[in-house]
Amino acid sequence: MTDSGRHQPALRLTRVDLDALPSYVPGRSPADLARELGLPEAIKLASNEVPYGPLPGVVEAVTEAITTSHRYPDMGVVALRDALAQRYGVDADRIATGCGSVALAEHLVRATCLPGDEVLYSWRSFEAYPIIVATSGATSVRVPNDAGHGHDLAAMAAAVTDRTRVIFVCNPNNPTGTAVRRAELDRFLDAVPDDVLVVIDEAYREFVTDPEVPDGLDYLDRPNVAVLRTLSKAWGLAGLRMGWLVAQPVVAAAIRKVATPFSSSTAAQAGALAALTQAAEMERRCALVVAERDRVTEAMRKFVPEVPTSQANFVWLPLAERAVAFGKACESRGVIVRPFAGDGVRVTIGTPAENDAFLAAAEAALT
Repeated sequence: MTDSGRHQPALRLTRVDLDALPSYVPGRSPADLARELGLPEAIKLASNEVPYGPLPGVVEAVTEAITTSHRYPDMGVVALRDALAQRYGVDADRIATGCGSVALAEHLVRATCLPGDEVLYSWRSFEAYPIIVATSGATSVRVPNDAGHGHDLAAMAAAVTDRTRVIFVCNPNNPTGTAVRRAELDRFLDAVPDDVLVVIDEAYREFVTDPEVPDGLDYLDRPNVAVLRTLSKAWGLAGLRMGWLVAQPVVAAAIRKVATPFSSSTAAQAGALAALTQAAEMERRCALVVAERDRVTEAMRKFVPEVPTSQANFVWLPLAERAVAFGKACESRGVIVRPFAGDGVRVTIGTPAENDAFLAAAEAALT
């Protein structure tokens, strides 16, 4: 190629519409921040991880699984699907697994939508939803959160059209922590047409303490309901990536069909099976998180009275235009949180010592 050829404008090889698509924003590295500030360590409260390490037996199971890493994993994820089926009282043919619940959300849209179809969700909600919808060629329909930072289900029901194919109900909602209660969810599901798939995204189900917040699995008698869960949060497998869904067998089979082959690694499957044997320890850790969540919420309401009650492992600070500045102020004190420009800040619940450091940084930033 001549020099002049090298400098010719490049041909467009990717979709133009993706230029406007926001990138998923991961939490900042605490090691990088610590080096930048000259601190021995920084605290990361940005990614909704549980801070207590892998559950007992997980490291050993993963270590053993690695010895067969030269072989492909079980593509059917049979042992794990059977274990999940037994634990949650559902048939294994109604279960599909994937690389975190976010991958399953992507597969659901891919399996249901063609260009021009609509996917409906509350906003602000999980930041991956608009990315998933756009990359699938479908159209996002965002319904604003209500005044309490939760889903406005009446407005969502009114926004359904004959092009709506999927509705995501994130419960508890990420990043606001708010939760839909049973009576309002019942009314909503009654109002949604039977040919629209309602996906109840329950990544944070294990942290729910409000008895009026329903378990999505209670709605599986409705043929157009699917439930998303993950082992990344309460079960401590964020680094191994294992999510699962329950739906009608025909829906679950379609998801298994469109999933990337062998995307659930041998290590992830082994870690998940080991974690599921530690339900009591998982619940004990969730109770620690919930106690700290309530303490942090009460403390933050002294500075931000509008902090909503959270049913997840994080709290939402509706700081609006102050969100980014607050995030930078916390980082200057070695605490990483997750600001959403113009909306608010999500703060993951860590250990008591980590939460104390956050509260000190927050007080300095807000007073």
